[in-house]
Amino acid sequence: MTTAPTVLGERELALRERARQVIPGGMYGHMSVQAFSSAHPQFMSSGDGCRVTDTDGRTYLDLMCGWGPVVLGHRHAGVTAAVLDQLERGDCLDGTSPVAVEFAELLVDTVPSADWAMFCKNGSDATTTCVTIARAATGKRKLLVARGAYHGAVPWCSLRGAGVTAEDQAHLVHYEYNDLASAEAAAAEAGDDLAAIVVCPMRHDIKHDQELVDPAFARGLRALADRTGAVLVLDDVRCGFRLDLGGSWEPLGVRPDLSAWSKAIANGQALGAVTGIEALREATRSIYVTGSFWTAAVPLAAGLATLTELRKGVALPAMARTGTRLRAGLAAQAAAHGVEIRQTGPVQMPMLSFAGDENFRLATTWAEAAVQRGVYLHPWHNWFLSAAHTDEDIDEILVRTDDAFAVLGD
Repeated sequence: MTTAPTVLGERELALRERARQVIPGGMYGHMSVQAFSSAHPQFMSSGDGCRVTDTDGRTYLDLMCGWGPVVLGHRHAGVTAAVLDQLERGDCLDGTSPVAVEFAELLVDTVPSADWAMFCKNGSDATTTCVTIARAATGKRKLLVARGAYHGAVPWCSLRGAGVTAEDQAHLVHYEYNDLASAEAAAAEAGDDLAAIVVCPMRHDIKHDQELVDPAFARGLRALADRTGAVLVLDDVRCGFRLDLGGSWEPLGVRPDLSAWSKAIANGQALGAVTGIEALREATRSIYVTGSFWTAAVPLAAGLATLTELRKGVALPAMARTGTRLRAGLAAQAAAHGVEIRQTGPVQMPMLSFAGDENFRLATTWAEAAVQRGVYLHPWHNWFLSAAHTDEDIDEILVRTDDAFAVLGD
């Protein structure tokens, strides 16, 4: 039996009112649920495995996984033990904890394109550091970026919001994802001032069906970088450690010069990383990037525990299996209800959209119906699977999403 539709709870509403008094807009950024739903709770009190619980005690099967960081499941025992152990010994110390070296060694051993690693706090830190290294190494300024691609909430690449000036992005030259000719044209426009080609492993633009990379495009960008002397930067912040531990383009045989990592790197702890090739080691030493908490020991211990678990080889195949099960079930439900849907992207990071739904009205109605029935997902952002999702969890999700499809018929 499915959970009956509900309205937002009393504690949720009270917290929203308190937040409006002390936080501009009540909440900000991508986690401001009012930007995409009138039914999703803004505040969560706990998580366990593939479930999250809101402040009114309602539990949801979680298909957002903290918007990507949770790859092993909420409160994973091994990661939690590592966090608590390191916390007892210290977190922000006067010198770097040895765990930084241990984790860097494991990253270098895991990622074939990594000869070294450095740490930061989030994806924006990582991509910005990659850009800084590329400019230091080449002495050039221009960056090729795909039109509409998200590489962080910082002025050099921000896609939206006030306060960003044309001068902040004066050195960006745009190309179309999966269109090698447009990338070649962008490189020609940059001329002798091209520092880096920045690219995501797949197209995951906001409010856009996901698009897997064309292997010929990936190989073409590698050749273009080699020919022009530009640094090839792979923004693996969103996809990293879900598709392939060696890097999301490793199965294609395409290795970047620099990779930006975050999200799943520490199973929910605040951590980002940059890995790179030997030829960029000295340029990396020459730049100055830092943060008060960039080498905090607890997130690094979580990262070490997360990657150690992922290297056992169980988590990634499990996510692929359950993601495939979810995709097949949703396709069957949509067909049974006479609804035309599109499912795009890798099954570990699925996205569902509705044919002809340009304003996302159907997607929002369906997502709100799903969350009211205890499945937390998003109407126009990709979802995330974790290793904590079992076949039984997917089947339970599908029972509830079937009811959500029925709402569209009503």
